[in-house]
Amino acid sequence: MLSDPKATMQSDVPMDTVWSILEAANELGDSHTVEACRRVIDANLRGDTPGQSDLEAVAAFFA
Repeated sequence: MLSDPKATMQSDVPMDTVWSILEAANELGDSHTVEACRRVIDANLRGDTPGQSDLEAVAAFFA
C-alpha cells in the first residue's frame, strides 16, 4: 500500500483509504489508529493539514 510511512504526505493517503483504515482499526480495537484517522479526517474536512504523526500512524496500519 504505502511503502514508506516516514515519507507520507497528505496527498499520499487518499481519504477513502483513511476511511477504510478507520473502519478496520475500529473493528480490531486499535484505538490509537482510530484516533489518528479521526484527526486526519477532521483536518481534511476543515481544509487543514493533518499532523505528520497522524499520517504516519495511518500509513503504518498495514505495514
